[in-house]
Amino acid sequence: MASETAPWATEVPTAVLVLADGTVITGRGLGATGSAVAEVCFNTALTGYQEVLTDPSYASQIVTFTFPHIGNIGTNDEDIEDLNPATRSGAVGAVFKADVTNPSSYRAAGHLDQWLKRRGIVAMSGVDTRALTALIREKGMPNAVIAYAPDGKFDVENLKAQARAWSGLVGLDLAKDVTSGQSSSWTETPWVWNEGYGERADETMHVVAIDYGVKRNILRLLAGLGAKVTVVPAKTSAEDILAMKPDGIFLSNGPGDPAATGEYSVPVIKDLLKTKLPVFGICLGHQMLALALGGKTAKMHQGHHGANHPVKDHTTGKVEIVSMNHGFAVDAESLPEGVEETHVSLFDGTNCGIALTGRPVFSVQHHPEASPGPQDSHYLFRRFANLIRARQGEPALAER
Repeated sequence: MASETAPWATEVPTAVLVLADGTVITGRGLGATGSAVAEVCFNTALTGYQEVLTDPSYASQIVTFTFPHIGNIGTNDEDIEDLNPATRSGAVGAVFKADVTNPSSYRAAGHLDQWLKRRGIVAMSGVDTRALTALIREKGMPNAVIAYAPDGKFDVENLKAQARAWSGLVGLDLAKDVTSGQSSSWTETPWVWNEGYGERADETMHVVAIDYGVKRNILRLLAGLGAKVTVVPAKTSAEDILAMKPDGIFLSNGPGDPAATGEYSVPVIKDLLKTKLPVFGICLGHQMLALALGGKTAKMHQGHHGANHPVKDHTTGKVEIVSMNHGFAVDAESLPEGVEETHVSLFDGTNCGIALTGRPVFSVQHHPEASPGPQDSHYLFRRFANLIRARQGEPALAER
């Protein structure tokens, strides 16, 4: 009797990434089912995927991870960067090379797939992420739709139309979607190996942080320096901020076009600058400070997203490796007299920092708080604290 031969099985793609130019990339779906329209970028970090995906600066973006093995250390409740996880601020999609394996870390509390589902992030694996990265480097960050359907049935033509119809990030104010709903106090301090996060003990200064999409580790580092931190929504008026009697003002990171968010934030920043209080900005906060000082911003070709970017600090002459996440940049040529360029990217020469001459006001484009990434730039928080301490008549802390 002839033996029966099992039929050949052909794998049916359960996820697609459809670019606005009509390119269709297939793979295996995971995370949330459904679809999301957004801009596709690539991130070169080797670790910290949970912090990356929960960074509010990634709102309306699909993150392609260039490192192939994502998810093998699992997920936990500590490596979250958005202020309110219930709002799911952060990336809407993710693209991986390899399939996600079971967790292999003593800190793991769950599987990445289940975590993605709870976060509502549509993801796919089995993608040639090197080819996708090369496409982005050549053509820029495309608008796209990522979709996951377990049955593998997609209306590709409709997805192409959605991708083409989306307006993109230029002119889009996303800070209003990710900011805090009300003012709050922050007391958690940085993580310590095998101890977890601490609580601020002493109050040596009061910092009001304007939340355009702030990351938790920024607030932790401020609290770790003894700051009483009050977080306020993005549209809080200068009058209300000053009524809190701050010793310093922090302008947070966040998503979207700085020119769009600047419609309401720049007038507030201008009023705060009149007080001569110390001001420190990061990422979107850096860009809007530049706008308030008379500079301009522009959309970048491929953006900077990763934890291995070299930046030179002209104030010290030193080079540091930093974490970055931005698709817009300050035009250094547009900076007016009296505004000094303090940091510059050694990858492409773009602006990474400014300071107002003779005033306690400065900002950086990169993410000195890391999470994920190197801690080379942690000194910037002490630099900010020293500006406040100088006004208080206190001795300066060592920056490094």
